[in-house]
Amino acid sequence: MLAHRTLSGSGHTMFQWRERWALVSVGALILVIGVVSLTRQPALVPIDPPAVRDTLPSLLSDAEFWRTIEVFSEPNGFFRSDNFLSNESALQEVIPKLKERIRPGGVYIGVGPEQNFTYILAFQPKISFVVDIRRLNMLEHLIYKAIFELSGDRSDFVSYLFSRPRPKGLTENTDIEEMFNAYESSPADPSLLENNANAILLHLVETHQFGLSEDDQLQIRYILSNFQQAGPDLSYTFLGSSYQGTLGMPTYRELMQDSDEEGFNWSFLANKEQFRRIQDIQRRNLIIPLVGDFAGPRALRAVGRFMTQHHAVLSVFYTSNVEMYLFQQGDDWKHFYENVATLPFNSASAFIRFAAGRGGRARSQVWSSVREVVDSVRSRRVDDHSGVLRLSR
Repeated sequence: MLAHRTLSGSGHTMFQWRERWALVSVGALILVIGVVSLTRQPALVPIDPPAVRDTLPSLLSDAEFWRTIEVFSEPNGFFRSDNFLSNESALQEVIPKLKERIRPGGVYIGVGPEQNFTYILAFQPKISFVVDIRRLNMLEHLIYKAIFELSGDRSDFVSYLFSRPRPKGLTENTDIEEMFNAYESSPADPSLLENNANAILLHLVETHQFGLSEDDQLQIRYILSNFQQAGPDLSYTFLGSSYQGTLGMPTYRELMQDSDEEGFNWSFLANKEQFRRIQDIQRRNLIIPLVGDFAGPRALRAVGRFMTQHHAVLSVFYTSNVEMYLFQQGDDWKHFYENVATLPFNSASAFIRFAAGRGGRARSQVWSSVREVVDSVRSRRVDDHSGVLRLSR
């Protein structure tokens, strides 16, 4: 489960936009990828279908990728758990219905760690942004990026992630269950952890030239040590979270072996083809992790400006259960939907959210139209979390 809090109060009311901020005297900040200012004006909602073909890039340079992280991100925030993996065992169940609605292309926005790869595989956006209040989540995504790029196949990936020697006999065609069964007898290796951490940091700092601080590098080692300690049985409750829930949390292995309601597994470790797809996207720098509060003043609005400048449309916005927390934090929910209103979207654009207890289940994923939610908030038909859930399917 995930939470966001506002980093600074804005005092603005719903859908009443402020005038442009005066640019500081040192000059306008210009990105190669088209970020020209940090205004707070709303984006225009494109017609269906878009009148202009999008100009989203097919790849970003390393400098563009890192600059985007630095400029779009907000200061590090706080949440009570490290959230190294999802605890949403039903995250794939919404995919078949939404695939009937969502066309490939556009922009994906999500939150949290590895579950985003599942939705990226399913909905095939051209570029993706993962926005999380914790800098630790951004660093975890950089670890994933490095491991995808360093690995020859899925078995290499598991070896890097959990610091366990690769069992003999595994190939790129090995079934996912067989692969994880083989790793059950592969013990954690402290020397392999050190070697892997060094290789990952070398790849990020020297190969990509990402400006990671000493503290960032220590946090990367901390993340990898947690994965090494628990192995593929890593779960949300392993992390010592104060949230324990009523049922056991899924393990990493279980999440990777899950499937949608039609029996198809969309995880990136399900087969070699899906692994290669995410690997290719990572190598083109098109999964961009940002530090940002959903109710904050910068991250989501910067993504919205980027989309507008590239004539792009939102395809899917995965919020997990962040909206629930925002409704518990004063006017944060209002600020969030104001931010969403700056994203170019159309009638197909969809939210995916976690809804505990829906349909008689302990955990469930649901979806709703972005336009319907924004219109309902604007007209004051929705002013609490239950109202958002009533709009969900």
